[in-house]
Amino acid sequence: MDTIRQRNSRDETLPGWCYANAEFFALEREHLLMSSWVLAGHRNDLKAPGDFISVDAFGERGLVVLGEDWKLNGFFNTCRHRAHALVSEERGSCGHAIRCPYHGWTYSFDGSLKAIAAEKSFPEIDKAEFGLKPLEVEDFLGFIFVRFKKPETGGGQSVAERYAPYRAEMESYRTAEMQSMGTGWHCDIDVDWKNLMDNYLEGYHVPTGHPGLQRLFGPSYTAEAHPTDVSRQMGILRDKPSENWSEHMYQRWVPRPEHLSPERQRAWCYYTLLPNVALDFYPELITSFEALPLGPGKVRLRTRRWGVPVESKGGDRQLRLARYLNYRINREVQREDEVLVASVQKGLASRSYTSGIFSEKEAALRQMHEMVRRAVPVAHLHQPPAPGTMAAVNAQMSRDRAA
Repeated sequence: MDTIRQRNSRDETLPGWCYANAEFFALEREHLLMSSWVLAGHRNDLKAPGDFISVDAFGERGLVVLGEDWKLNGFFNTCRHRAHALVSEERGSCGHAIRCPYHGWTYSFDGSLKAIAAEKSFPEIDKAEFGLKPLEVEDFLGFIFVRFKKPETGGGQSVAERYAPYRAEMESYRTAEMQSMGTGWHCDIDVDWKNLMDNYLEGYHVPTGHPGLQRLFGPSYTAEAHPTDVSRQMGILRDKPSENWSEHMYQRWVPRPEHLSPERQRAWCYYTLLPNVALDFYPELITSFEALPLGPGKVRLRTRRWGVPVESKGGDRQLRLARYLNYRINREVQREDEVLVASVQKGLASRSYTSGIFSEKEAALRQMHEMVRRAVPVAHLHQPPAPGTMAAVNAQMSRDRAA
């Protein structure tokens, strides 16, 4: 009975066992991750009918294609014949139709089955039954999100509904006008996706863990959370020049776009869409932070960059320099974070650790842990249930909470 004793989740963090357990990962994938929104790309990546962007997450493949009616259509990137990927590139053009490269089954941009290679060799097929399986797709301020599975009960808000508390300030950055700045970057890290997100969601560690950010922001770094499971972390650049070359030069050359308020011209703002996606807003560009789980204790960190087109050569030089310096600063931040989360991942497995306790500075982190516990109630337990019983225990706890 001690195994199923529950902790005070309001004050304590998720227990360490949740961060490297295969049975728990299967539950959170099914009940949390598959119902979450995934960032696919930007609307300006799709310039003509047939253009597509693809996305891989949670063991699934997705595809967004621009239809003849200029509407966005989302599908599983899986042929209905033998499950081959319909497209393999991150983005490109399907031409006049979506054609599977394996056997040549061809689909219209609305997902309907258009043609079957050597159709007479098959028994009679009702093409209406073999269209592509649809995905939810949403354009929010120019950013395209997909969702692989609708939540069975609740939690089905759109991206716009989720981000509503911040929409106006996000929109002021002219996000819909932005263009992609390359294909992005990713790395695979041997830590759990929740560990990576925990670290991203709080600024409590900035003074000790990120000396550079502390020099840039001083005590201005703040974090807040909203009931729609979104949060904002923000730091305001100090006027006092940093002694570090990259930071000092960035303070000097950071652009002041006229479309931003004076405060936002000096701010770094991080907008999280739980559980695992965030958009980082800077005066000179926007980047993504995507924690894509690869399994228990393993995650792919992906980041992409977008910016407003430059209108003058002088502005181009300043903007390029600011973006370069931003990259140098955040590259060092990333190195520091990788050391931090690696140490945490090892400590989470220690017999000396059960769970931590929340600081007032960790409001967004608390929100993340509450979200996990709502989706997977077994995360309330001190210790994991006996091997092979976790799904049953979780199901019983879900029923008890619904009663």
